[in-house]
Amino acid sequence: METPRTDPEAIKPRPDYPPKTPPPPKKPPSPPPPQTQGAADVPVRLQAFRGRRVMANRQGAAWSLECQPWAGKKAVAVVTERLTQWGLRGPKTLDEVVRFLVATVVQDGGRNVSLHLAEQNRQALIMALSHRPRPAERGGTVLPRLHELGAVSCGTEVTDDGRQVWAVLDLVF
Repeated sequence: METPRTDPEAIKPRPDYPPKTPPPPKKPPSPPPPQTQGAADVPVRLQAFRGRRVMANRQGAAWSLECQPWAGKKAVAVVTERLTQWGLRGPKTLDEVVRFLVATVVQDGGRNVSLHLAEQNRQALIMALSHRPRPAERGGTVLPRLHELGAVSCGTEVTDDGRQVWAVLDLVF
């Protein structure tokens, strides 16, 4: 019969014991987004936008500007630059329309103004938004002035998020 060894080398664990296990992954892989359809065949991921304006299948851009008197000049510069990048030219009254839209929403006060530009079918939609909740109502001078400046279509709306003023202009080719 063999006697157990008691020397330090015999007591020392083997280098491969206990077996090393790989560390767990840092972040488990996320499952793919669901592809189920919601009401009226709208994908579930788009239902969050139901009732909100969503732009698709057209060129578009948006900027956030400080709510300051000089915002109109900055707005004209960025809109003109973007139209030029797209290979388009605005009508002669483009500068005046953009300044008027921005000036209208700057009068509401607040911290910033959003400016949106979209192009489709040789027309440009320019929309300015104030982010001042429930701004005061204005007289009916905004829409007539936009029509004088050559807007094909225009509108204004006061919501809980602020005032939205927009105009559609025919582009020059």
